[in-house]
Amino acid sequence: MKITILGGGSWGTTLGVLLSDKNNINIWEYNKDLSINMQKDRENKLFLPGIKFNDKIHVTNDLKQAVDGSTLIVFAVPSFSLRTLCDNVKDFINKDMLLVTVIKGIEDNTFYRMSQIIDEIIPEKRGIVALSGPTHAEEVSRNIPTTIVSANNNLKLAEEIQKIFMRKYFRVYTNEDIIGVELCGATKNVIAIIAGICDGIGFGDNTKAAIITRGMAEMIRLGKKAGANEKTYSGLAGMGDLIVTCHSKHSRNRYVGEQLGKGKKINQIIQTMSMIAEGVKNCKSIHHYSLKLNVEMPLTSSLYNILYANGDLKESIKMLLERKERYEHWE
Repeated sequence: MKITILGGGSWGTTLGVLLSDKNNINIWEYNKDLSINMQKDRENKLFLPGIKFNDKIHVTNDLKQAVDGSTLIVFAVPSFSLRTLCDNVKDFINKDMLLVTVIKGIEDNTFYRMSQIIDEIIPEKRGIVALSGPTHAEEVSRNIPTTIVSANNNLKLAEEIQKIFMRKYFRVYTNEDIIGVELCGATKNVIAIIAGICDGIGFGDNTKAAIITRGMAEMIRLGKKAGANEKTYSGLAGMGDLIVTCHSKHSRNRYVGEQLGKGKKINQIIQTMSMIAEGVKNCKSIHHYSLKLNVEMPLTSSLYNILYANGDLKESIKMLLERKERYEHWE
């Protein structure tokens, strides 16, 4: 089949390489110079160096050309650029196309999940499946065993994507809770930044274990208020993705937190990064969403104050530790 990947970053490129063993792949990259170099070099030297393309992969900067004739469209751009991309590509999508989002984020102001943005702007499609889990591109691209979740309220659509993406080293599970799967992917990045702060300051395993555990409690509280299934948070999209993002050397969000913990300012950190750390922008949207739903998220709120309200890092830690004693609960 012909498959289009919208987004030539590390994850979009990795999925293109993964699927190209059996399919013809078009990768659309918004940066024209990068798209030309990827097509010429047969490699994404900027975001995924060392991973060569086979002859079934074509890279283009032309949206219409990228989408034309495809039956499966994968959205793999940063969350903040998805709405613009949908506006630009909607006229090229038809009712026979199945859409997949691998983007982890929540839109500020609307608080839409990524599938909701696509659904609002692109009425013509077979459906939208969310694909999410503990999947660093650096490892998947090298065929390191990985698992992921394919989610849609219509299980048949999730199973269709499961069959297309399943490989010997890439195991795909299905889930009908698309709300939970998408919210897990967005909220875990915020907790990962906080875990990185612990690394940067020099705190130990005890501290990080506490951050991961209490961070999961925040994630569940928000998810339940938004209509997610609590059990999803015990799975790959929840605990699995949270663990890898909080610990991995590949995690951009953990790296941002580590640099914050070492005393650097957020603007300074972002300027040195070629890739996007979704948790920085999503901290704002998730914090605002928690206020709207009246959900207590002390870790997220503390990070929001550090990133967006000039909050002092050491004072934020002190306030977290000195909160009133309470019973451990997840409600």
